[in-house]
Amino acid sequence: DIAILVVAANDGVMPQTIEAINHARAANLPIIVAINKIDLPESNPDRVMTQLTEYGLLAEEWGGDTVMCKISAKKNIGLDDLLEMVILQAETMELKANPNTKAQGTIIEGSIDKGKGPVATVLVQNGTLKVGDTVVVGKTWGRLRALLNEKGKNIKSAGPSIPVEVVGLEAVPDAGDHLQVVEDEKMARQVSEARTAKARHTRINSGSRQTLESLFADLQNGVAKDLNLLVKAESHGSLQALTQSLNKLSTDEVAVKIIHSGVGAISETDVMLASASKAIIIGFNVRPGAMVKRLADMEEVEIRTYRIIYEVIEHIKKAMSGLLTPDIEEVVLGKAEVRQVFKISKIGKVAGCYVTEGKVVRGGLCRLLRDDVVIYESTIDTLRRFKDDAREVLEGFECGLTITNYADLQEGDVVECYQKVEHQREL
Repeated sequence: DIAILVVAANDGVMPQTIEAINHARAANLPIIVAINKIDLPESNPDRVMTQLTEYGLLAEEWGGDTVMCKISAKKNIGLDDLLEMVILQAETMELKANPNTKAQGTIIEGSIDKGKGPVATVLVQNGTLKVGDTVVVGKTWGRLRALLNEKGKNIKSAGPSIPVEVVGLEAVPDAGDHLQVVEDEKMARQVSEARTAKARHTRINSGSRQTLESLFADLQNGVAKDLNLLVKAESHGSLQALTQSLNKLSTDEVAVKIIHSGVGAISETDVMLASASKAIIIGFNVRPGAMVKRLADMEEVEIRTYRIIYEVIEHIKKAMSGLLTPDIEEVVLGKAEVRQVFKISKIGKVAGCYVTEGKVVRGGLCRLLRDDVVIYESTIDTLRRFKDDAREVLEGFECGLTITNYADLQEGDVVECYQKVEHQREL
């Protein structure tokens, strides 16, 4: 309902602060700012308030509409004022609940407990949740055997705004799933089965995923009006140039909206924000790690990486006008981590590597990554296993390699081997 943005008075606005602001705005939540640690000698609340104006948050006392409270959680200073502001905001938004009805709530997190089985933390938003209630939660259901409060103690019921851990579900629900009390187990099973079938159908059709290929068709069908982008780059200069160019692409039919931009590698947080906002991630000279790729596949978030600003702009222009040419897809063949660098006469620097996934191929396209940032793109010049030349080296084996026209290899670098595959696009 309301986001409380906590900013340390001594540190000021940090990258994670900006991410939190963008998350709150993507969810259309009102923001109350809590400027914490005002008890520290080096605290400077006014500096924090000034920094926040750069992100559209202007304090009420400075003529804006954002509530900002100065607090110290450690010294218990200003917490009553903060709670009063939350209550005032809730009254303004008319956030009301009826405790005398069947409970509804939202899942905060779910997990498997060895002794209890599937458990979930739920925030009750309406009605009163009781032990023995039959509930439907997302695609699962259950009859509640126990409710536990924040101290782990059993309670019999929980009303609006009360978070509780529930025991008795058939499976672990997903964070964000809606909990609803129903009449009986028969109804719960029917609703659960219907939702599971619908989710399977949606997954097969992949209708929710926003891609450049589907954008033009969505525009013609009146489905899409906004193109949400999340942009990451390797430097502030590149980021500023790219975002300025992208913002100029908006037309009467579709508005290009950059929901978040930042410097550094594409992270799991970026994927989750893109998933919530149905955005496409644009990586400029940065790439996602293996964990981030897997999460993007699970969340059906498209990640596109580029080296030239012109290519980014052209691809999005063509997507908006329905003129996409065949897609050149980069298929990663494998990765090798540089464990040691040797100097060999007549050859120069040779990277002693361990293939961590897939395979590396002599003569294949490659890029050198340092902290998930692209340093150089070329081809693998030489590839050896011990003293013998090798055509390819598979995962789990060591090898020595050199990169064409590049010698500044360092321990900890990652050599990513890939090939380009052409796909004909269909809109």
